[in-house]
Amino acid sequence: MLAYIVKRLLLMLPTLFGVLLVTFVVTQFVPGGPVEQYLAEARRVQGRGDVSAYRGGQGVDPKRIEQIKKLYGFDKPATERFWLMIKQYARFDLGQSFFQNKPVAKLIAEKLPVSVSLGLWTFFISYLIAVPLGVAKAVRAGSRFDFVSTLIVLVGYAIPGFVLGVALLVVFGGQLQWFPLRGLTSVNWDELSWPARIVDYLWHITLPVIAMVLGSFAVTTMLTKNSFLEEIRKQYVLTARAKGLSERRVLWKHVFRNALIPILTGFPAAIIGAFFTGSLLIETLFSLDGLGLLSYESIIRRDYPVVLGSLYVFTLIGLFTKLVSDLSYVWADPRVKFD
Repeated sequence: MLAYIVKRLLLMLPTLFGVLLVTFVVTQFVPGGPVEQYLAEARRVQGRGDVSAYRGGQGVDPKRIEQIKKLYGFDKPATERFWLMIKQYARFDLGQSFFQNKPVAKLIAEKLPVSVSLGLWTFFISYLIAVPLGVAKAVRAGSRFDFVSTLIVLVGYAIPGFVLGVALLVVFGGQLQWFPLRGLTSVNWDELSWPARIVDYLWHITLPVIAMVLGSFAVTTMLTKNSFLEEIRKQYVLTARAKGLSERRVLWKHVFRNALIPILTGFPAAIIGAFFTGSLLIETLFSLDGLGLLSYESIIRRDYPVVLGSLYVFTLIGLFTKLVSDLSYVWADPRVKFD
């Protein structure tokens, strides 16, 4: 087991290096880089009209352009900048944001609570719905309930969370005005009492969580159902029934423990996925100031240190989560061997 863990940790290094290399190369060919963005913003501030960022340094003092390039580190060759970035990341130094004048690590730490909050609600509600529903579908396999619930689950899974979010905003936020259109808290949050703050927070988080949950619990529901059906058909279940045990005891004491192994081993990946996967569009749509919105704004503004730093953190977390998910198979089922 130790040799397997060491091998997986060593394999993370070329994977992480490859992800950063591909992303860095792509950013070099994207038009309208940080220098052009800065020049366009400076023109707008000075009131020189609507000048496209893609016109580069036209009409700007070349010495000023060289100063800006040096400020952002673009006076060095791309290969040198890449290796400097790799050395920084090896020390977990994510660099400085071009446009927000803050360390990237501090920006990520500031935005993380919003994404964690959204991810935790999505994770817990998804599993609280999916596991009981999957068990009920397995027990009533082939019935009308199984057919109707499968149809509803698949329809919900087929609707993208972003599209559902737009529909929820239009209906419940715009027409009915039951929920707020943006933000995680109200403007007068600091003036509210703690019970009022809890209500205000839940009022704001309802629509984003619904948009993320509806599609996320479908896979877990079908996995739970299929896992229970596979266990119910095994010999030990027939033996338990032949001994006179009640169906409830057979289901929850014998089948439940074995059927949940593939679900439990997916917990680490599901938690991380709830935090970072799919939240970009939802956070952007509902104007939630989290990691997804930070990544989106950084891409639009070509704030490369934030883009690459966020990608580095997400990839590193994803690789370690995948390792923990694989190891959890051994912890949940001693019969699994990686040898």
